[in-house]
Amino acid sequence: MRHSAVVALIRAAHPAPCAVVAAVAGGLAALTGRAPGGVLLVVTAVLAGQLSVGWLNDLVDAERDAAADRSGKPLAAGEIPAGSVRVAIGCAAAAAVLLSLPSGLPAAVAHTAALVSAWYYDLDGKSRPWSVLPYAVSFGLLPVFVLWGGARPVPWWLVLAAVLLGSAAHFANALPDLRDDLAAGVRGLPHRLGRPGSTAAAAVLVLAASAVLVLAPGRVTPASWTMLALTALVLVAGGLLARRSGSRAAFHAVLVVAVLDVLLLLARGG
Repeated sequence: MRHSAVVALIRAAHPAPCAVVAAVAGGLAALTGRAPGGVLLVVTAVLAGQLSVGWLNDLVDAERDAAADRSGKPLAAGEIPAGSVRVAIGCAAAAAVLLSLPSGLPAAVAHTAALVSAWYYDLDGKSRPWSVLPYAVSFGLLPVFVLWGGARPVPWWLVLAAVLLGSAAHFANALPDLRDDLAAGVRGLPHRLGRPGSTAAAAVLVLAASAVLVLAPGRVTPASWTMLALTALVLVAGGLLARRSGSRAAFHAVLVVAVLDVLLLLARGG
């Protein structure tokens, strides 16, 4: 495959969200006390799964992206053939499942279920009134996969925070494309709520996720409140930048908050 095609394939996978989700999983794995090799195994399994989700998303949306003349979509622009993307999806999905098995069968099942939920969103769920549910399920299962793989119990508040963050990411990610999606017949929950409702939902959900991580474990420290304040600042900055047409600043702000939340957990020793 030519170098330009490889670059286009990487771009089509939504590399930034893939990297952030894999890094978050790696941070959680480190909290379980795994050796570096074990942490790397978790990161690669999650990264492979996220690549499959990103590629499937662009493959399914290729015609809509082309009709909307969306820049930065290599598949819609014809920079890479659909057949290559299909092969990449299959390889990445298989790798994600196989790389999950060393974490144990229950953990591998949890990760596979998270991926099935994400693939369902790509294939059909994004146009449904319950479009937020696949995001909530997939994000909520991520700490389950990581902690079960490290033979650790899964705190309810960690799963709740992940569900809230995933739900916030859904609303924030949909914001830039609401108008084009509606014109193409996509009617997910953000499209039904509209821009004001989706913006408010994303902000409330991500703040709630951070509040859960700060308050639920019962060990509130000055560092916790500092991290919560940083979360609010990131959201304000993301909200201001997101006022530009087509900006994905709100979605990127949610990703930054996810990293901050993991850093908070690391600073508190889990």
